[in-house]
Amino acid sequence: MINFAVLGVGRIGKIHAQNVHQNPNCTLKVVADPWVEGTDQLAKELNCSTEYDYFKAIERDDVDAILIGTPTEFHVSLMLHAVRLGKPVLCEKPIDKEFQLALDAVKEVEKYKGQVMLAFNRRFDPDTIAVKNAINANEIGDIRQVIITSRDPGLPSREYLKSSGGILKDMTIHDFDMARFLLGEEPVQVQAIASRLVDPTIEEFGDYDSVMVLLKTKSGKQCVINGSREAVYGFDQRLEVLGSKGMLRTENHKENSLQRYSSTYTQAQEPLLNFFLERHALSYKIELDKFIDAVTNNNSFCTTPFDGLMALHIALCAEEAVRTGQVVKINDLREEINNSNVGLTVA
Repeated sequence: MINFAVLGVGRIGKIHAQNVHQNPNCTLKVVADPWVEGTDQLAKELNCSTEYDYFKAIERDDVDAILIGTPTEFHVSLMLHAVRLGKPVLCEKPIDKEFQLALDAVKEVEKYKGQVMLAFNRRFDPDTIAVKNAINANEIGDIRQVIITSRDPGLPSREYLKSSGGILKDMTIHDFDMARFLLGEEPVQVQAIASRLVDPTIEEFGDYDSVMVLLKTKSGKQCVINGSREAVYGFDQRLEVLGSKGMLRTENHKENSLQRYSSTYTQAQEPLLNFFLERHALSYKIELDKFIDAVTNNNSFCTTPFDGLMALHIALCAEEAVRTGQVVKINDLREEINNSNVGLTVA
């Protein structure tokens, strides 16, 4: 039985805290956030202790593992504090919005042989798991193309956009991780275009709301990512993988699969689930189960700090491709890090 501290009581922190509370293989000991009212309310609902200082929650003797659901700017300091105390960490993406800070954090985690799993929740979606299992079973032969559709139901608040780091680092970073996961190879080049088609005023933040990205691996495998901040019909998340022997495809989720036929319409269906917290509710639970299993049985984590670093690197290369209109090379970080004499070896 693992005793958890959940850091952050915003929308994602609440989901994690509720999942820990409901999981029979762990205990929620404390939730922590400087927001006193929100922390007290969540602790009351879940019958656990409160801390208003993240670091004090990490240091508690009755806490074995840390789940970080705070704003991004706190991820590195909290992750490393836990690692130095020998406590395993499940941390929301990204490690940090700045590459050098993320790289230094990865080095530090390796130095202390820390146990850190990055919360790329889409890897744990049952649809994605089914696709990956089919790929591994060679059901469609050699992978040739991956197409990822990723569209949110609407723009987040301006306050959120102002500090998000931009669509490629905030939203499309999930898709970059999915591309690596499904292609089975590292992309070596990227092309990207971006537009402000939903809200031109977000130019104020240097951000975009509509992107198209093309990735290519060394062997020539391709991945197309189309992303938008607004799909008026709901949360649009689809995958298509083309192989030499066939194709795999996933569809969007609805509340139910009922189809209606009448004199005025054909195959009318329920609307799509409207937000990522609804669509990926099960993913977060599976993600927690995988973390607990790895910690309990001393297994490898499904996602690592290097995965977070690589996804951020691709996002930054894509930003450069948007700025320049050129094809941008994606460096082999494994090779660079292993040859940099920094004491870090990436498997």
